[in-house]
Amino acid sequence: MVAAIFGAVVLLTAVFAFLNGFRDVSNAVALATRTRALTPSVAVLLAAFFNFIGALLSATLAVAVSQRWITLPPGTDGLSILVAGLASASAWGLLMWWRGIPASSTHALVGGLAGAGLASLAVGGTGVGGVDQSLLFQVVLPLVLSPLVAYSGAFLLVFPATWAARYTQPNVVNQRFRRSQAIAAGAVAFGHGLQDGQRVSAVLLLALLAAGYTDGGTIPLWVALVSAVMITAGTLGGGWRISHTIGYKVTRIDPLRGSTAQIWSSVMLFVGAIALHWPLSTTHTVTSAVLGAGENQHFSVTNRKLVIRILGLWALTPAATAAAAFVLALAMSPLAG
Repeated sequence: MVAAIFGAVVLLTAVFAFLNGFRDVSNAVALATRTRALTPSVAVLLAAFFNFIGALLSATLAVAVSQRWITLPPGTDGLSILVAGLASASAWGLLMWWRGIPASSTHALVGGLAGAGLASLAVGGTGVGGVDQSLLFQVVLPLVLSPLVAYSGAFLLVFPATWAARYTQPNVVNQRFRRSQAIAAGAVAFGHGLQDGQRVSAVLLLALLAAGYTDGGTIPLWVALVSAVMITAGTLGGGWRISHTIGYKVTRIDPLRGSTAQIWSSVMLFVGAIALHWPLSTTHTVTSAVLGAGENQHFSVTNRKLVIRILGLWALTPAATAAAAFVLALAMSPLAG
């Protein structure tokens, strides 16, 4: 039974990773295609390449993430929690893609694991250890802090960028910042691979620990490959619904502001993944930076009703996935027992 549920966890993790790349490719390609810095096909290929490299390298960080993240009960209890959490997070991500809403896969996953852990406690099982700390440091604080830092940083960086270009012809400015935006798009994709790849690898490592197949000290090569390949495959699929929302619906953006937003976003992702080991939502970071850079103009260009709707769904994401995972875990409790 343990082997069968472990196989289901691996399959659902692969689905989650694919949807992660499929939905989050918009963070790297939306602005670059909107400002015509890159063609859609070139932008997707660039994002896929750097996503693969970032996700592959992130496996080295996954051990630290899994050890600092949460602990699962051994055996079928822990594996069933992962099944419910992954299924809930994947279903929510697919719904948000269908509605064209940029939402965080990380917040969906943590919410799902929290809800499944509560269901395990409700039926007399062992819950998820450290979930209260995970909800604080991986949902509540990033939900509040990372969008604010991304928004304010991009807003402020527009000032020196426009000052430096004040005596340059607009067509020359656009040409130069389109070039830098092509580089920034690759940087965002690399940062996304680092951030989200380590989460996928950490989930598989937690599954291996729960099943008793590893001691958690090292990470197998196949775990890194599953993470990198599935995120890359999803990226190549290209979820253009969310790209249209970020690039066209939220605010009006030009090459200068688009480049500023993506450069600042990539810096935040690198620092969060490498220096702080703090999981930042690529979606929250990039979307907030786009809003910040777009707001720094002499006229209103932001679709405020859409922004309020997106913020509401960001706050709803952990609660919705927790509720769905709670119900699913209760339905699976006889199997886990």
